Amino acid sequence: MSRSNDSSPGDMMSKTAPMNPLLLASVCFGSSAALEFLFRREDAQEPPMVMPTQEFLDLLVGYTLGNSARGRLTVLAPDDVELGIYQPASSGSLEDDIYQSASSGSLEGDIDQSALPAAARLLQGVTAEGDTALHAVASHGDSTEFQKCARIINERDQGLLFAVNRKGDTPLHCAARAGNSQVLSCLIELVESCDRLHELLRKENVLKETALHDAVRIGRKDIVESLMEADPELANYPKEGTSPLYLAILLRWGGIAGTLYDMSNGNLSYSGPNGQNALHTATLQGRGFTKLVLNWNNSLSTHGDRDGSTPLHLASSFWRHISFRQLFQANPAPAYQADNQGLFPIHIAASMGRKATIRYLLEKFPSSAGLRTAQGRTFLHVAIVKKRLNIVSFVCQTPSLDWILNMRDNDGNTALHLAVKVSSLRIFCCLFGNMEVQLDLANNNDESPVDLSRRYVPQGMHYNWDNEKWICRALKMFGDNHSGLRRDQYEEKYGRLLKPEDRVKEAEKMKDSSQILGIGSVLIATVTFGATFAVPGGFIADDHTNRGTPTLAGRYTFDAFMMANALAFICSSIATVALMFSGSPLVNLRTRKINLGTSYFFMSSSLTCLSAAFALGVYMVLAPVAHATAIAICVLSPLVVLYGNLESLLKLGIFARPLYLRMGPIRALKWLARVITMKLVRKLWPFVLIFGWAAIAQKLRNH
Repeated sequence: MSRSNDSSPGDMMSKTAPMNPLLLASVCFGSSAALEFLFRREDAQEPPMVMPTQEFLDLLVGYTLGNSARGRLTVLAPDDVELGIYQPASSGSLEDDIYQSASSGSLEGDIDQSALPAAARLLQGVTAEGDTALHAVASHGDSTEFQKCARIINERDQGLLFAVNRKGDTPLHCAARAGNSQVLSCLIELVESCDRLHELLRKENVLKETALHDAVRIGRKDIVESLMEADPELANYPKEGTSPLYLAILLRWGGIAGTLYDMSNGNLSYSGPNGQNALHTATLQGRGFTKLVLNWNNSLSTHGDRDGSTPLHLASSFWRHISFRQLFQANPAPAYQADNQGLFPIHIAASMGRKATIRYLLEKFPSSAGLRTAQGRTFLHVAIVKKRLNIVSFVCQTPSLDWILNMRDNDGNTALHLAVKVSSLRIFCCLFGNMEVQLDLANNNDESPVDLSRRYVPQGMHYNWDNEKWICRALKMFGDNHSGLRRDQYEEKYGRLLKPEDRVKEAEKMKDSSQILGIGSVLIATVTFGATFAVPGGFIADDHTNRGTPTLAGRYTFDAFMMANALAFICSSIATVALMFSGSPLVNLRTRKINLGTSYFFMSSSLTCLSAAFALGVYMVLAPVAHATAIAICVLSPLVVLYGNLESLLKLGIFARPLYLRMGPIRALKWLARVITMKLVRKLWPFVLIFGWAAIAQKLRNH
């Protein structure tokens, strides 16, 4: 008996009655006999069956289960159910779970069957997710029995073909998502009879996806072919959003992408999310997909996404240089197409450090070097802001790009101005070492790079080897005040006098520094104090002459060891006392600064003395028996001192070449020699006292 239902596709969403669990069990098992049994009872207008009878279980289980499984399902007497003594076998099988669901879900009061109409009462119910019986059939199997169940349900209510669940999915979505190709073909055959095939195939769920999207997502080419054969224009839907082709390329299903194109005769959508198209995602997948989409539709290369980025913009930001070349060769025009922020592909490549991409662009279009962003910046400006050293170095080493070195942005800043702002020493030295870079150009605020550098030098006490300090020092050697101010006005504008609020911050900074340095100074003082009374070699026994004195006394190395140890103790003690003053809020700020600087100097000196004392002590003990090991330890010990000066040595090395180019070899060597000599004197003065005193003591003993 057929009951046609021409209700709208969304009607099922309003049907909130829970599905009869026996109906759900029938369709999940794919038992057409059990399903027909339920419908015969409904046609005979018998009361709804809330408990499975033996006859129903035989029909349900007989098709899907063997005798052993069948024997585990036992029909209980009504009295047993009312007494609550049902004890199902705990095998964990699907059959037991469905039986338990049917038994517990069909107890009196769970479903108000009286509220439903007499006709087609079974098919009115839905699951918690809004699935109808036809959704369940499409999701749970692909055999002939499931197809027969679909036909039986459709004869009863044709409207269920268009019913949607809470996610907006039709039964066709469910069949495609589950990979049930036979059931999907059956559903297509059923809907063809009511002349609404395109309506069902093109129906979108809440994600704006058709059943074709689900088939593409699971990679089932056969299902894709079935859907496209039924509707060759299906790949055009949705009109906006992610198209099936975009999804296929995103998931790297090249065969499915080709099927979509071939079966639609090229009449398909290339759209993707956020305004992208299939060429955008093909660019990310590699040259094979890029070439494929370009052959299909070359015009996609000029289409921008929501941000105005073309596929060439996207390729410029990734390391796949081959994809960029494919896009460029197919259509070079987007190289001169800006996105919504005014960025051209060359700017994107510069921001990501893609030197190969920039080199290729400049080989083809040298004029693209002068393209500017909405802020008036060239790709060199962008590279400096993003701290892409390889791009800046490439520009500075390419004579043909000298014409962009001094170009100014909308704020009047040259590349050198921006290098000062980002405080990258290596980027600054790349520009500083290029003689084409002008040091005295002013920006819109009438500030030259040297003026700007003074703004970025930290106020108050700071680390002398900070990048900002070195940049300012280098510019001062060659630049001058070009702001048009008198010297007093210049000092007033760029002076480093502390404001009242800055003085509070400075005091806190010195307090924290004093606490950190104090730990090290006290530790060194403690170690050196203990080493004085635990000298290497021990002491002479009480029954010998000069008892209680060190056994190694009188040696050159012993005198040097004792002096190094004593200097380490003295320097660390002075540093500790100075830190007490620098960390005290009772002392004025200027005095605290002086004491903090003093403590840092003596802390560094005590560390030098401590490393020397360690090397000398080891040498005294090991030299007589392991001379090579003693020498090796003495060579390695100064690494502690070297590490403390490693940063300054590296920065001097970075500055050597730019200074050589700017000052000439003689002046550069003199300047470097002066700086290095002053640094060596500050760091190595303890060695003069240590080894000088040892030599003097040796001569005094000889005389």
